[in-house]
Amino acid sequence: MKAIKTKNTVLLAGATGYLGRHIAKELQIRTLQTKILVRNTNKAKGLSSESATVIKAEVTNPETLKGHFNDVDTVISTVGITRQKDGLTYWDVDYQANVNLLKEAMASGVRKFIYVSVLNGNLHRNLKILEAKESFVDELVTSGLEFTIIRPNGFFSDMKDFLEMAQRGKVYLFGSGEQKFNPIHGKDLAIACVDAIESDQTEINIGGPDILTQNEVAEMALTACGNPVKISHLPHGLRKSIVWILRTFTSSKTYGPIEFFLTLMAEDAIAPRYGSHRLGTFFQSEMDTIKKK
Repeated sequence: MKAIKTKNTVLLAGATGYLGRHIAKELQIRTLQTKILVRNTNKAKGLSSESATVIKAEVTNPETLKGHFNDVDTVISTVGITRQKDGLTYWDVDYQANVNLLKEAMASGVRKFIYVSVLNGNLHRNLKILEAKESFVDELVTSGLEFTIIRPNGFFSDMKDFLEMAQRGKVYLFGSGEQKFNPIHGKDLAIACVDAIESDQTEINIGGPDILTQNEVAEMALTACGNPVKISHLPHGLRKSIVWILRTFTSSKTYGPIEFFLTLMAEDAIAPRYGSHRLGTFFQSEMDTIKKK
């Protein structure tokens, strides 16, 4: 953890999501003055503190952002949607909402903008989610502001899909299951995001401490559930057919998150290792919580 030299305010957008909550907590731990923009204040319970003020604003409506960037040194945005809802598209949120934040930051004299995208996102612009995210990255790079683009290769929260299958007794994988990746816990990623306030790096690729195959993750999930190791390997041809059918016969609202998941899970995604939280421990903690309900 690095000491943050700036005494100016950090503005955080996207704080009610998985990563955003961890970033809000990390900013609070470091007692950095923070403005937290949220659309729904009911979802922001626990985010305010002596150093953090919750502000109701709609990132998709630039008029609601005006005046909130005064005295802000750094903007951190985790704004984005995995599953489209409320009639909003990836272009509305992952691109345009972030552009709204960027324009207000530029107009208000903000020094730096930190944005969370996806590892290798620039190589997968054909995917609807990443088309929007990387189009915003293009805007940020040419904005004239200092910037850091954080590129994680998957959150621990995303790994709950493995856990949900494991609870039903079997995990399904495409191909051999030997594709490798190292997902990262939100707490570890939050530390890196806040450290980026004083970093000179314009892009940070980042993953968790353990490089795992999908087979190993599946085994961890099944073990955490107390189930025998049962993994079914499906052909890649089926995966490709599913993506084609969804793209052809459904809207991006339906196929967007599925094409994203099925495409990226078909290849290695190894990023520089960082942090201390282990996926096996996360799975066990999740199951302990479920059992208490």
